[in-house]
Amino acid sequence: MDPVRSKTSGMSADSSASRASGVDASARFRGKRITVIGLGLLGRGVGDARYLAECGAELVVTDLKSREELTESVVQLESYKNITFVLGEHRLEDFSAGGGPASGKRGPDMILKAAGVPLDSPYIAEAKKNNIPVRMSADLFAELSGIPCIGVTGTRGKSTVAHMLYAILKEAGKPAVLGGNVRGVSTLSLLKEITPEHIAVLELDSWQLQGWGEAQMSPHIAVFVTLYQDHLNYYHNDLDAYLADKANIFLYQKPEDTLILGKQCAPTIIDRYGERIESKTIVVDETKLPDTWVLKIPGIHNRYNAALALAAIRSLPAGRQGALDIPDEVSHRALEAFTGVPGRLELIAEKNGVKVYNDTTATTPEATLAALSALDPARTVLIMGGADKNLDMSALLARLPGVKKVILLAGTGTDCIKNELPKGMIYHTISDAVGAAIQETKSGDTILFSPAFASLGMFKNEYDRGDQFNELVKKLP
Repeated sequence: MDPVRSKTSGMSADSSASRASGVDASARFRGKRITVIGLGLLGRGVGDARYLAECGAELVVTDLKSREELTESVVQLESYKNITFVLGEHRLEDFSAGGGPASGKRGPDMILKAAGVPLDSPYIAEAKKNNIPVRMSADLFAELSGIPCIGVTGTRGKSTVAHMLYAILKEAGKPAVLGGNVRGVSTLSLLKEITPEHIAVLELDSWQLQGWGEAQMSPHIAVFVTLYQDHLNYYHNDLDAYLADKANIFLYQKPEDTLILGKQCAPTIIDRYGERIESKTIVVDETKLPDTWVLKIPGIHNRYNAALALAAIRSLPAGRQGALDIPDEVSHRALEAFTGVPGRLELIAEKNGVKVYNDTTATTPEATLAALSALDPARTVLIMGGADKNLDMSALLARLPGVKKVILLAGTGTDCIKNELPKGMIYHTISDAVGAAIQETKSGDTILFSPAFASLGMFKNEYDRGDQFNELVKKLP
C-alpha cells in the first residue's frame, strides 16, 4: 500500500525505481532540467541539489541572496558541472516553458521550491502558467519512497514530537529516517538510505505542507500538535491561510488513516475542517501520558508532546507493512531517555550553580511562555527580543513582571515592546546580552535564552542565533 494518499503527481515516475530498496530515483531525474529555487544556508537545499545532480539532472540553482552570502552552501556544489548558479536574483526564463529567447534551451521539467518562497512569487506563478510541476522535497520524497510516513506539524512542539517518534522507533529496532524540517537534513537524499522496511518521520512546517497540498497528498499518520499565531508577516496577517496550509497534513487522508490532534488545537481544527476529515481522529493531552513516566526534559508542554508521540506509535499497528506493534514499555524507555532537541529548552551548561538553557527556536510568545512555565520565573534571567512577526505579545508581557530580570536583544520586535519594559536594557550584540545576564545571576538561578521573536537582522537565522549563544556560554568561566 502506498505511504501517502495522492490524487496527482508531478513528472511521471518510474515505478520500478521508486519501489526499489534504497530507492534509486535516477531514472526519474536523469536528463531532466530542474530549477531549484532557494538554496539557503541550513544544508537542506545543498543536499537536495547534490542529490538531484548525482541523479543526472541539469540544475539551475537560484536564490535572491548573493554568492557571497551563500558562500558556505555554494562551495559544496561548485564541483558539479551540471549545476548552474543564478544568485542575487531570479530570472523568469528559468521558470518559463521556452527557457527564454536568450537561453537557447528548453524550459525546466520541474521546479523544486524551498520552504518560505513567497505565496505570491511571480516566478512560481510563471511556472504554473506554463504547466511546469512545482514540487517540494518532503512531498516528493514521500511519493517516491514507497514507505509509511508519519507527518508531524504544529506551531510549537512539532520538532520535539518528531524526534520523540524517531527515538521510539530506533529503540524498537525499527529502521527509520527523520526528515522534513530538520536542520542539515536533505529529505530527498534520504531516498538513498531507505528500504521497504523503513518508516519515515517527517516534521512538516506550513510551507512544506503547501507542497503536500499541491500534490494532494497526506501521510497515513498525521500529528497536529498546536496552533498559535505565527508567520503572520508571511501570511499577511491571515491566520486562516496559515491553518489552510497546515491542514494539508490530514485533508487527503482516508478512513483507515489516523489523525492525532493535540487538545490545544483540536477545537479549532474540528470547527473549521470537521466535515472534511475522513480519517480516524484521536484527541490527546498530557494526561494521556502515564503519571509514572518521568521525562528528562522539563515542562508540562513536553509531557503533552510525549503523549502525542505515544499516541502516534500506538496507532502504528493499524498502519502498514504488517507487525509494527511497538509495546508501551519500549516507548517508556525511549521517552524517559530522551534528552530533547537542540535549541528547544536545551540545558547546555551549568556555570557556578547557574543553569543555562538555549531555547533559540522560541520564535513566538507562546514558546517563551511554555519555557517560563517549565522553570522558576522568579529565579530566571530571560534573554529575549528580535525581529517582529506581527504577533500578539500581551500574554507574555503580562508574565514578565514575575521574571527575575529581562535582558533585551535589539530588533524591530523589541522596539514594539520596549515601552512596556522600561527596566529592560536593550543590547545590540548577543555577547553583551549574555554578559549582562551573568551579572544578574547567583547560584541556583537560571539563564533562559528564549527570544519570542524571529532572528532576522542580527543573525543569519535562528540556528545561527543559538550557535552563537552556545559558543559564548562555553567560554564562560
